[in-house]
Amino acid sequence: MIEDLGQTEAAEYKLGGLVLVIEGVGKTKAGEAALQAYGIISFDDESATYRMRAFNDGRFLETEVRLLEPDGSQQTNGMTWGFKLGDFRTASTLRINEDGDWTEVAELFIGDQLPRKLLELTVHKVDGVAGCEKPLLADERR
Repeated sequence: MIEDLGQTEAAEYKLGGLVLVIEGVGKTKAGEAALQAYGIISFDDESATYRMRAFNDGRFLETEVRLLEPDGSQQTNGMTWGFKLGDFRTASTLRINEDGDWTEVAELFIGDQLPRKLLELTVHKVDGVAGCEKPLLADERR
């Protein structure tokens, strides 16, 4: 089990805001890639839902993304999603604060067992990263 990674997350709107792409790369202290993930989020007009296709370890999964209820400013402050494969299920929540930083918590459910924390990370915006309209850098991962 990897407990500490240097994690970067790059998030960028594409096609005039039609899709949001998020790429995450986690490296060990020795600089070896331990996690690589790529997600594409878009709105499905037919079902009136947001959908995500996420790629990791040579596979992909698709799921619905639900926006969290708006806060007092009438803007949503995050989203939830999850995946199911056999007896395994994940539930993730991403929250964005007023500074644009995000926290993400993911839990793993196996059968009828109590949930286990899969990951927790905090992402802080970093300006000036080449190729990223809205670059983000995670500095904590548990």
